[in-house]
Amino acid sequence: MTRRTFRRLVGVFLLIIAGMLYVTRPERVDTSAIPAHEPDLSNGEHMFWAGGCASCHAAPGAEGDAKLVLAGGVELDTPFGLFRVPNISPDAAHGIGGWSQADFLTAMTKGTSPRGEHYYPAFPYTSYKNMRAEDLIDLKAFLDTLPTSQNTVAGHDLSFPFSWRGALGFWKFLYLGGEPPAVAADASDAVKRGAYLLAGPGHCAECHTPRDVFGGLDRSRWLAGGPNPDGKGTIPNITPAPDGIGSWSAKDIAYYLETGFTPEFDSVGGGMASVQQNWAKLPADYREAIAAYLKTVQAVAGEKK
Repeated sequence: MTRRTFRRLVGVFLLIIAGMLYVTRPERVDTSAIPAHEPDLSNGEHMFWAGGCASCHAAPGAEGDAKLVLAGGVELDTPFGLFRVPNISPDAAHGIGGWSQADFLTAMTKGTSPRGEHYYPAFPYTSYKNMRAEDLIDLKAFLDTLPTSQNTVAGHDLSFPFSWRGALGFWKFLYLGGEPPAVAADASDAVKRGAYLLAGPGHCAECHTPRDVFGGLDRSRWLAGGPNPDGKGTIPNITPAPDGIGSWSAKDIAYYLETGFTPEFDSVGGGMASVQQNWAKLPADYREAIAAYLKTVQAVAGEKK
């Protein structure tokens, strides 16, 4: 190999690296793309409960009104390391009180912090990106009405290579653009709304859809259940398959989300208990929409144990 050929090869390699770094850079929402919208606090509260914000961001063991103090501190022990959930109260120094609308929408849809760093997908922006901008604006307005907290949360405890945030750009390149299965064009309004609530604010697929070796959702097995991403055990299949919830009616599903009781009179447990409590705070049509959608998804057999 001649020196000139070697230099050309090095140049091509560097151009490829530069191109990869460019396409995987942290992205931000352009302020000009944010619609003019007067915040609706009632809808913001609905998005808050549908999104399960308190389940992760309230202090561990919080009950009652304490769930509205989003001080953070919950620890998620995953195969990739220990993630600590941050303070998202309206405190300007310790929470997100100093964030602009653009900062908030950027975090929720692009997974990028106000400092221009990639967020880890333990924060489910891969689902929140499916939310309408107006719903996110309403959610931020509601969060700004909640109590402040000066709690400081320690950083994540991750080993290399997971501790290198730069690699998250490549992960986003592979997975952030993925879309949930399309809903039939002639589906009812309730089904379409349920699909939005499940794939967006509800982020149900984050637990109920299995993941590949790199932690990305396997959308070919949408909602078919899989290993618990935070601890032992498995997350149930919620498709209409025989080993899923195929025997449940839409009324059964809605009733379960309201009361925590299955058609077999078993009660909700584990991490789903908090999810169910959140959905019980929502209007009935939210639960009915989720139920209507779940009855239409493709039945997929769960993984054999």
